[in-house]
Amino acid sequence: MKQNVFDVLMYLFENYIEDEIGFDEDQDALQEALLEAGFRQNEIGKAFDWLEGLADLQDDALPAAVPSGSLRFYSEPELEKINTECRGFILFMEQMGVLDSATREMVIDRVMALEEDEVDLEQLKWVILMVLFNQPGREAAFAWMEDLVLDETAGVLH
Repeated sequence: MKQNVFDVLMYLFENYIEDEIGFDEDQDALQEALLEAGFRQNEIGKAFDWLEGLADLQDDALPAAVPSGSLRFYSEPELEKINTECRGFILFMEQMGVLDSATREMVIDRVMALEEDEVDLEQLKWVILMVLFNQPGREAAFAWMEDLVLDETAGVLH
């Protein structure tokens, strides 16, 4: 089975979201649980680095100061990794009020931090969910996105 950082992140999010534990509170126990679940040490370390990067972004987050209706131009590496469908979804999430300019930039940063050559829409939705999870004042946006992602996942499983 090909495992990557995204698989580890998904596993953590799906299995520990209910516990609302801090990922740095008991990193050794989480690491042991991930090893027992069959993930490789290298991928676990990269996933923890990804989460630390997200925490750093949240600590340094600027208020959403970009006026609504403004356009975001993507760099060449971003265009290569984030396809048209995903860019359209990010724009849609902004228009729906799920993302503001600050959370949009966090999402793009975390997508770019994944080791994937190209991120698909399903992966993007999970990244958005992970970014919104600990954002103060974004609980309604998180709940809406969680319903969207989990309803689609449940539909695939049935």
